[in-house]
Amino acid sequence: MQTEETTLDKIRTRPRFKMFTNITKEEYAENLKKYLAEHKGEFSGNINKEVATICVETKYDNYWKPRLSLRIEIEDDKTTIRGVFGPSSAVWTFFMFLYFLFSILWMTFFTMYYVEKQIKSFEFPWALNASFVMLICIALTYVAARFGQHKGKAEMLQLRKFAEESTLKFEKLDD
Repeated sequence: MQTEETTLDKIRTRPRFKMFTNITKEEYAENLKKYLAEHKGEFSGNINKEVATICVETKYDNYWKPRLSLRIEIEDDKTTIRGVFGPSSAVWTFFMFLYFLFSILWMTFFTMYYVEKQIKSFEFPWALNASFVMLICIALTYVAARFGQHKGKAEMLQLRKFAEESTLKFEKLDD
């Protein structure tokens, strides 16, 4: 099967794939372990019969270091492999927390400013400025995430190659 990078791959922060195969979960995990052992030094990871996490070996470790997370499940009497490319779940959760926090604070400060204007009060003269600071914090969080994605692009391409070479040969082509 031929895969190619699409516009969707470029847009999504955490690209995903789903694949069906006729081999068992245990066989797939063993094949994945063999493939990882053949590429020792280039990739590292943790593999068991339900979950696998693969990383690219590098001499540095940045905050947005991409990983390939594979979940091996049984669905409709077939083995299903679900893959997600992206940073560690801790980093992903941290960035989502920052977006949520800054968005809530922006709404709070802007609401304070709006209500103050409506009731002609001058108790919170800093509210509008604080709402702009929150917008700047949201923008800085976005820039930090994009910078991390840019730094991890080469590793992401290596992980894509790993996923294609280690999993596509087991894909069930006819249903």
